[in-house]
Amino acid sequence: MKFRTDINGLRAIAVIAVVLFHFNPAWMPGGFAGVDVFFVISGFLMTGIIFRGLENNRLLLSKFYMARANRIVPALAALCISLLVFGWFYLIPLDYKILGRHVTSSIGFFSNFTYNDEAGYFDTASHQKWLLHSWSLSVEWQFYIIYPLILVLLRKVFSLQTLKRLILVLAVIGFVYCVYASYDTPDSAYYLLSSRAWEMMVGGIAYLYPLTILHRYKKYAQWIGLTAIVGSYLLISAENAWPGYLALIPVLGTFLIIQAQREEGLISRSMVAQKLGTWSYSIYLWHWPLVVAIYYFELPRYSIFIGVMLSVFLGFISYHFIEKRNWHSAYQSMKKVLTFKPLYMMILIAIVGRAAYKSEGFIWHYSPSVIAAIEEADNKNPYQCMLDEKFPCYIGNKDNIRAIMVGDSHADAITTALADAFDLDKEGIIALTRASCPFILDAHIREKGVACQQENLKRLEFLQHNYQDIPVFWSARTAVYLHGQNDPERIINSIDTQPLIYFDKEYQTATPDLLSQFDTNLDRSIQQISANRTIYVVLPIPEMQQNIPKRVSRALLLDKQQADVALPRQAYDNRNKEALSILYNVARMDNVQLLDPALYLCSETACMGEYQGRPIYYDGDHLSEYGNRLLIPMFKQALSENKTAP
Repeated sequence: MKFRTDINGLRAIAVIAVVLFHFNPAWMPGGFAGVDVFFVISGFLMTGIIFRGLENNRLLLSKFYMARANRIVPALAALCISLLVFGWFYLIPLDYKILGRHVTSSIGFFSNFTYNDEAGYFDTASHQKWLLHSWSLSVEWQFYIIYPLILVLLRKVFSLQTLKRLILVLAVIGFVYCVYASYDTPDSAYYLLSSRAWEMMVGGIAYLYPLTILHRYKKYAQWIGLTAIVGSYLLISAENAWPGYLALIPVLGTFLIIQAQREEGLISRSMVAQKLGTWSYSIYLWHWPLVVAIYYFELPRYSIFIGVMLSVFLGFISYHFIEKRNWHSAYQSMKKVLTFKPLYMMILIAIVGRAAYKSEGFIWHYSPSVIAAIEEADNKNPYQCMLDEKFPCYIGNKDNIRAIMVGDSHADAITTALADAFDLDKEGIIALTRASCPFILDAHIREKGVACQQENLKRLEFLQHNYQDIPVFWSARTAVYLHGQNDPERIINSIDTQPLIYFDKEYQTATPDLLSQFDTNLDRSIQQISANRTIYVVLPIPEMQQNIPKRVSRALLLDKQQADVALPRQAYDNRNKEALSILYNVARMDNVQLLDPALYLCSETACMGEYQGRPIYYDGDHLSEYGNRLLIPMFKQALSENKTAP
């Protein structure tokens, strides 16, 4: 196929959009559509190669696959190796372990499935995944594997003309499915080939059904196509379902430019566009790790400008010294696979990535202090009351129950602090805890899979008919139910920063009387279990707004004197202002007392995230077992003063 400068210019338009979007979405809100442009181009080129081979009966699948690997694998392998070496020195064990998993899936071209299982493309957490952008390479490679294989098999039955019509029909069906999936299963629609294949088949249609456009009209066709593509970059955003019906705009724009076949104009004649188009694959590979580095190491804002320029420079280097090199030139038969260098690159890197994952990030090469800090992430309640969904969950001597803990995951996290206030060989406690489920009657929780109403009815019945003279400790992450998430790692989209709790039959983003409803229902919940026992309401545990084990271990790895993990006391007070007001109001009831963990975890100016150089949280807001020790005196004092305790 003759080299097409217009298609090369299209690559430049696509990679510029993706790079600008990733470094700063405000620059180009719909820049992610550049990937869709790449898909159409790939479909056009691959269909041309395949059908020319089918027409003269000279299509050799081994040659096709090896040619694709020769083009794609070496540069990707270089990136994976670079990240593994970089991670050895600068990534904490947990992050290096995850990098190993992502390296394996990326070099194996199934990373789109990996990321689909983890989180959405636009989630905040995606900025910690060094190879997230490899999902599109996986989609393309899967297309390269399946598409020619199916066409070769169908060619044995159907004519070439029938195959062409079949591609046209499948593209339409694929688009309809894509629109449906973008609303039904948006993450899968974004990542998986099933909802992306139609875009590549549209490129195939551009090859199979070329339009005859008079020369004087070609520039208009090209400009209309460019307007559609650039317009999608500027007018579409992450808030739109993608790739839904709106994906037609950049896809048809690309289709029109390909059909115009105009070797003149801005994108065809511009030296800058041609160079960027030539380096586009390598630029695409290297830009995203730079984006992640800026986020991961919290570099200053001006770093994004350096990152953009460095992306182009590394793309230039990668193209000339890796991508441009012919790693294998013999394609005669599958026997040549035994000497195919890119295959050995894939195998070797996959083995190293898998080893990094299985060895917890080669844990042995870290200092003991770094290991101790990151291991706090797994230092959780060992009784697994929530994990095993035990109801009730007995801890210690079940024949001598002395206290009951009820609440959500925050309650579960401090359960062992309550348990350690007793001699568990002689005494015991009960935990009625469930993640994202505070003990508030008639509460609906806006989280997938949480049936909190039924859970609270079970709790109520149990507490009303059992251990009626035993004190109950109530604890919950109250602020998150009233205001939503505040930890950047947990915020997926804007709805996560809205209230998680509601009391209406249908969720409303901002019920005007939410605080009143919360107060009333909490009052009613406490009243129904407080007849003959003391209820201890535990005030909110400080939420640190960052992953403490990660932050502390990262600081130790980089030889910093101290990790900046303290939370300003004012931030704690502001976050919990409404929650504290409600909980203090509940404490006016008879038999209700307040316990304030801030007295043990905070000073007048800040709340601590570490104690004696060790994290006291296992994430950003749940106390670890080490941190729980700080609250044992609070529970012991409460129990010693409790007149209703056995």
